[in-house]
Amino acid sequence: MLSDSIKTGIKKGIETILLLSKTIIPVYILVTILKNTPVIGWITTLFEPLMGIFNLPGEAAIVLVIGNVLDTYSAVGAIKAIQLSAMEITTLSIMISISHSLLVETAVTKKMGIKVSHALIIRIGLAIIFGVIVGRVGAII
Repeated sequence: MLSDSIKTGIKKGIETILLLSKTIIPVYILVTILKNTPVIGWITTLFEPLMGIFNLPGEAAIVLVIGNVLDTYSAVGAIKAIQLSAMEITTLSIMISISHSLLVETAVTKKMGIKVSHALIIRIGLAIIFGVIVGRVGAII
């Protein structure tokens, strides 16, 4: 019985790794490629003022977009491809934890009968509020 549980656990663990790898690895490769082209510089310049509100570099916008459009696991791949400090990763992680997978979860919210606009305002609003707070606290520390 114990050996069956161990076998099942190992099998499920490998399946999970393979599933997550299908998302994380391609995003990591894409962001790494972008990092070695002028595109990342354009993104950084374009989003530097907005991301500065959260005490984040401009390229962190890529992580936020990926986390909000796709999922948290894709955001992990993007975070890994960009050089960020522990505090910057913490700020992004908190923001993405609040407002991740907006496309999929908005569809779920709608099916549940909740007003989509209210759900989006709450999730994006709280992500912004906590992003500002954590980013500012990180700047002090």
